[in-house]
Amino acid sequence: MNAPRRRLHGFVAVLGSCGLLLTACAAGDLRQAPAGALAAAPAVGAAGAVPAELARYYGQKPGWKACAGVPSFQCADIEVPLDYDRPEGGDITLAAIRQKATGSGAARVGSLQMNPGGPGSSAIAYLLGNADSFSPAVRAAYDLVAVDPRGVGASTLVDCAETSTAAPDPGARRADIGASAAAYAEVAAECSRHAGRLLPHVGTLDAARDMDVIRAVLGDKRLHYLGFSYGTYLGATYAELFPSHVGRMVLDGAVDPALDGYDFTIGQARGYEVAWKSFAADCATRPDCPVGHSVQEADRILNTLVATLNRTPLRQGKDITVTGDSVLGAVVLGLRSPAWEALRAALAQLRAGDTTAVQALLGVDEESDPGDQSYYAVSCLSSALGTWSTVAQAQAALPEFRRAAPQFGEYYAGTLPMCTQWPVRPDQSAHPITAAGAAPILVVGTLRDPATPYPWAQALAGQLSSGRLLTWDGDGHTAYHQGSTCVESAVDDYLTQGQLPSSGTVCV
Repeated sequence: MNAPRRRLHGFVAVLGSCGLLLTACAAGDLRQAPAGALAAAPAVGAAGAVPAELARYYGQKPGWKACAGVPSFQCADIEVPLDYDRPEGGDITLAAIRQKATGSGAARVGSLQMNPGGPGSSAIAYLLGNADSFSPAVRAAYDLVAVDPRGVGASTLVDCAETSTAAPDPGARRADIGASAAAYAEVAAECSRHAGRLLPHVGTLDAARDMDVIRAVLGDKRLHYLGFSYGTYLGATYAELFPSHVGRMVLDGAVDPALDGYDFTIGQARGYEVAWKSFAADCATRPDCPVGHSVQEADRILNTLVATLNRTPLRQGKDITVTGDSVLGAVVLGLRSPAWEALRAALAQLRAGDTTAVQALLGVDEESDPGDQSYYAVSCLSSALGTWSTVAQAQAALPEFRRAAPQFGEYYAGTLPMCTQWPVRPDQSAHPITAAGAAPILVVGTLRDPATPYPWAQALAGQLSSGRLLTWDGDGHTAYHQGSTCVESAVDDYLTQGQLPSSGTVCV
């Protein structure tokens, strides 16, 4: 998944409020109250019967048409209620595309829904860019289906208007946390002003309910699903709400839904620390390594670059300012991809005073991404993804973040106030998800995944009553379609034949 520009790249933690969900706020403790402080909303139709007020959504027949300018794909709109508790209150539209299965008869399994993460990333853009990555066997077995979630992309969009501010650079130094919080508050105010009616209804719970409507509209008795990063949280939420509807589900780059936002964020900082050490160790074996020939030397050089550029930023091309925090943002992207060759080149140029490659990694020439707005809107509705810290609490957390992740802790601490002023409180609590009664669910974890660290995959696979963990001894964020023949074969065998990999399988 590609994260929107100018926020933490990859799937990023948000921390939540000192209101309903936090305890000991006066003492600066950001950890949430025990799981269950906010119970998940009841499932809609989980027992198989569709409530009468939702029957028209489940029974609709979308008009699939050829997508303009995109051969081999069909497009359609699917209607869902804005508010599942009050479906009479109006509808919103989900944009869908599909590529029909190449097989038929016994070779065909059904439809494969997918979500690339974010939250806020377009599933449609993902499928259009990656359809050819799926094996012939998967393409024969499934209609490949992508639906932009509510609030995202071509679906009814969280649009905070052009006047809304882009997210602040998340790599906030201690002195900048207040300014960062003020910028986040401005985004919240603009979104409340321009998209207030939609904001309470774009969370993961509602998106999971939409997936069940889509399942029925596609004619599938069970949901077959491929989710990456945040998409694993969405998939696990669906399995909790509709366990009897789960078909073949793959959750790659897993999120641990039992973590509160504080532990989520500091865990991600640790994940990038692990990934940086792996990059630095590889770089040290190369004669032209721009950050020295040991991990310790790489740490020192990166720290010096960041500190120097935070004191004296470089200003190059189109009036772009590159700070030390910008450099950390580029490193985060390079580690997540992983684009190690590009990262080495960017660091080498930077040490020579040239920021061109860093700018390219950051994508600073792109237009502002509206996915930023839906990212906040979805994340701030989930207390598992966010707590709501004050500036003082975020600053008080800095020492622990620095100890946990010397290179990246301070960078990630800058996101702690992101939801402080968000106008809608969470509708989902941090808690283990067991999804009792669901069919087998394949969880995929990468040992040195920086954005969703491997222990999260272990945790989710252990929580799910039918979970099975597949491990990749690799680098970067997520594993499927990242070049491992072993992972490709294991996932494809499960999707096409229902055959899980053996317990304890590690792909190298």
